[in-house]
Amino acid sequence: MRILIDGMGGDNSPEAIVKGVVNAAADLDSNITLSILGPEETIRKLLKKDKYKNKGKGAVIEVINCTEVISCDESPAMAVKRKKNSTIVVGMDLLREKKADAFISAGSTGALLAGGLLHLGRIHGIKRPGIAAWIPRIGKEGTTLLLDCGASVETKPEYLLQYGIMGSLFVKGVKGIERPSVKLLNIGAEDAKGDELHKTANQLLRESNINFCGNIEGRDVVFGDCDVVVTDGFSGNIFIKGTEGMALAIMKQFKKKLSEGTIAKAGAMLAYNKIKEIKNEFDYSYVGGAPILGLKAPVLKIHGNSESVDIYYAIMKSIPYVENDITGMIAEAVARNKEL
Repeated sequence: MRILIDGMGGDNSPEAIVKGVVNAAADLDSNITLSILGPEETIRKLLKKDKYKNKGKGAVIEVINCTEVISCDESPAMAVKRKKNSTIVVGMDLLREKKADAFISAGSTGALLAGGLLHLGRIHGIKRPGIAAWIPRIGKEGTTLLLDCGASVETKPEYLLQYGIMGSLFVKGVKGIERPSVKLLNIGAEDAKGDELHKTANQLLRESNINFCGNIEGRDVVFGDCDVVVTDGFSGNIFIKGTEGMALAIMKQFKKKLSEGTIAKAGAMLAYNKIKEIKNEFDYSYVGGAPILGLKAPVLKIHGNSESVDIYYAIMKSIPYVENDITGMIAEAVARNKEL
């Protein structure tokens, strides 16, 4: 298995990227190759700094020289067309040529989508790819998959149906849940709620073969009432950024209050382990990135401010994505016009 990692994507590249790859390599088998895309000289210096040595144990790390980088302030489509030797374009080309199995990047979301569509392509029959993100469940173990989180802000009912199908197959493949429960994000739980888009999507999802369980309100998503939540990219992007912001604000305020006075500090010390557990429930570093479902090969988008731990878990979570051939499952389901 060969996993590609964009060495120049994100705010903390390439240092955090290389460190995360080195840490992951130590915990993987030698039949896996981790390929870092970026300026070869720079990447090799960092590998030496992080004391990586290929001793036949752990995954093999290789460097693929790329001389260009697409920044977040560039026009995605124009940059992808112009910068042929950029990490994103080279990565997508290697996937298309079947010389790699998965691609992970903390770079521009727009460039990843543009590169995916122009150089890799969509699964035949998929109308729009969707960015899926794992939402932590409060009070329950595990996570809920939410899609779309921003790949397509203009949505049609059939797109939402396909998001439900792809999300269900992804959760089935990664988590082993035979019939994942699917709900549609809406302004109310009743089937008659919402605009024409959501009413029609509700009907299409209900008539499909997936385990559709109706609408869900935004406040209920984090309580883990279902395995997959389907939404349009506009609402999904606002939802995920809003919940992340609220989680960060709550933890910041929590920390502030626990540092006010001797009694509060003493209480914080006594409850340290439980406070750490709460923090971990809100920490997206461990979820392993957001898959862009609907492309012809596995592509994972991680946060632009990702640290080495985010890279580590993205690599680890990409392995079952490849091993279970979820892309193939989606393609097969669409080809035979059946969801499951």
